[in-house]
Order: sequence, then C-alpha cells, then structure tokens
Amino acid sequence: GKRGCLLLIGPAPLPLPFTDDLDLGIEFSATAGWGCELGLVEETPARYPSPRALLPRLGWDDELQKPGAQVYMHFMQEHTCYDAMATSSKLVIFDTTLEIKKAFFALVANGVRAAPLWDSKKQSFVGMLTITDFILVLHRYYRSPLVQIYEIEEHKIETWREIYLQGCFKPLVSISPSDSLFEAVYTLIKNRIHRLPVLDPVSGAVLHILTHKRLLKFLHIFGTLLPRPSFLSRTIQDLGIGTFRDLAVVLETAPLLTALDIFVDRRVSALPVVNEEGQVVGLYSRFDVIHLAAQQTYNHLDVSVGEALRQRTVCLEGVLSCQPHESLGEVIDRIAREQVHRLVLVDETQHLLGVVSLSDILQALVLSPAGIDALGA
Repeated sequence: GKRGCLLLIGPAPLPLPFTDDLDLGIEFSATAGWGCELGLVEETPARYPSPRALLPRLGWDDELQKPGAQVYMHFMQEHTCYDAMATSSKLVIFDTTLEIKKAFFALVANGVRAAPLWDSKKQSFVGMLTITDFILVLHRYYRSPLVQIYEIEEHKIETWREIYLQGCFKPLVSISPSDSLFEAVYTLIKNRIHRLPVLDPVSGAVLHILTHKRLLKFLHIFGTLLPRPSFLSRTIQDLGIGTFRDLAVVLETAPLLTALDIFVDRRVSALPVVNEEGQVVGLYSRFDVIHLAAQQTYNHLDVSVGEALRQRTVCLEGVLSCQPHESLGEVIDRIAREQVHRLVLVDETQHLLGVVSLSDILQALVLSPAGIDALGA
C-alpha cells in the first residue's frame, strides 16, 4: 500500500476529510515549467481529445510511422495514476487563513515546492500555493531595498488569492487515481501546470501530487522492459525536440529583479544565465527564488544574478547541458539520472542553442505518437 505522513499547517486544527486508514503517496519533486499559480487555469481543466479530434503530427512523421513508435503511449494509457504514486512520503497542506510569509517559510522548512490549499469555509481544496506565488508577490510589491514588503509580512493566503484572482476563481485542476498516466501527461502539459493533485473521488482528499518529473521517472524505470523505439537513437537536432527560438535568458550582471520580470512576463521556469559573450555560465530557476525567503533577503533584489548564484547555500541542480549531435535516448537518460528538469542545449563553445525540458520529452514520447500536440495547442 501507499503510506506517508500528513502535515497540516494553519492557525487552527483543520477539519479535513482524511481518514485514519487513508493511504498517502506524495513525492514533491522539482518541476520544469511555470507551475500555474494557485493551481488554476483560464478555462475548465482540459482532457485529452478523442481520436476524431487529434491534432496533426509533429515534424518527425517518419519516426512516428515506424513500428513500435507508440510503445510509450500505450504503456501510459494502460497504467493509472495510482501506479505512479510513491509508497512513502510527506504531504504538506496549508489552510487559506495562514499568513503567506509563514506559508513560504514552511515550504522551505519542509523541503517542498508546493502545497494544496484547504478552505475551511468551503470544506474543500481550492488551489495550490507554489513558488510561482512567491515570485508574483515579490514582483507585485517590491519597491526598493529600503522599503519593507509589508504585504508579505501581513497578508494571509486567502487575501493574496482575492487580490491576485480578483474574484475570478477557477476550478482546481485535478485527476483521479484511476485515470491513466496518459491523461495525466496531457492534463499537465495542456493546462501548463506542473503539479497535478490526485484526489480521492469519494472523500475529496489529496492522495498525491503528480509532476512531470515523477511521470518521466516512472516511464524511465519501466521503459527498460519495453521494446526500444527507433526514435531514441535519432539526434535532438534531427527530431527538433526542445525550444530553440526566442529563448528567455538573463545576463549574469543583471539584477535579480530583472530575472523576476522575465519569470512573470515569459512564464518560464528557469533562465540560462549568460555572460557578455553569450556563453552559458549558470541557470537561475524559480526554485532559487524561494531561498530569498529562507534567508529573509527578499528585499535585496538589486543584487546581480551572478552574485545570487554564488551565494546559494544549497546545492541545486545547476547547469547540465547536451549538444545537438546527442541522441534523444542519451538526453532522457541524463535527465533521469541527474534528476533535473531540463538540459541546456549548447555548442562546443558553450553558446546557447536551446533548452530541452521534461514537457518537451513527455510530449514526444507519449503524446506525439497519438497525434496530439499539447505544447502547441
């Protein structure tokens, strides 16, 4: 069975619909892209389309037409979200009446990157609090190094939600433990979210949080038992998997506030840090920003990105790269082995060519063989 521990954080005991014999399976893994703030989307949650509504195939049609190209697609269709749940882990839940500063500190203290939000008045889960919210708070209220961000000190989570959402509350995107992993991949990518709560259909309790990283890890482990599709031997350059144009980057001499501006404006999850010659010298991710809360230095956004990287007190994923001549199989193995969320594509002189993310890979392995382009939809 799936076992785990539950940590409820709020100003008072929370009357949650959890039972003593409820199995939990949570692994809060790092994720690649923009974790949709508060777990909300513009419209109702997207479901994968029927075969009649399939989108045109991507550029590597020749590979997708070969025998065995759909092996990962079928595997994910045949396995459920319950199959990918961790056997033992920790779940952190925040009451919406908790002060937002305490919530961000609690994320750091518990080593998690997001937490479901419980509304005691509605007696239901209403969203997710993520690092994205911390970035949005800083971006909205930061004025200068000399002005205290009182909104961080005083606001409750529910206050921030009311200010940011301005009454436009949307349904929480979630999935059932009996739904397929194929549907989980589609839901994550289509809705541009990076944490997908698995909810008990009867009690409404959060059983697990699925991420791109968790899904690729599951596929990578069991993929060794499956026939190897030929496209894994093709190069990244041949297949065109990744983002190669209009890349979001930041100079190492730029202030942190510039990085926050880019995170908000471009809705990206990590920024290659380049020097004046355009060479990649680092990677600044959304997760790096939460350590401003840990160190209580969120008023020091005038420091350079390069200096912020040098001051990191914990070992984060750093910069792992790949080159155009490497095969898709090599890239997947490296991402899975190093447990990172993206590889920076560089040439022999370390100049930036592109970024290959977990979303790109899951799209290619699972959705493209079905004729679905959730990234471009």
